[in-house]
Amino acid sequence: MASIKPLGDRVVVEPKNESEEKIGSIIVPDTAKEKPQEGKVIAVGQGRYEDGKLVPLEVKVGDTVLYGKYSGTEIKQGGKELLIIRESDILGVVSN
Repeated sequence: MASIKPLGDRVVVEPKNESEEKIGSIIVPDTAKEKPQEGKVIAVGQGRYEDGKLVPLEVKVGDTVLYGKYSGTEIKQGGKELLIIRESDILGVVSN
């Protein structure tokens, strides 16, 4: 499996895996669920340029982040669903 190296200020995030939800005896299908807005950073780009200087990203591999509901581009790699998003679409880092 090839690894993904995001460019610039982009970040690869693995969305948090939500468990199957059951209401009474009804199982809610994946298509009816809202997409998770929390995930783990698995790769980061080198940063963005401002005034000719490279500004590194604030997030790092392993961080758990919150991101906008419709952020990023969905991709599949090795059977996993991943998102490539810009750092500016990340709303915050979850601290443990």
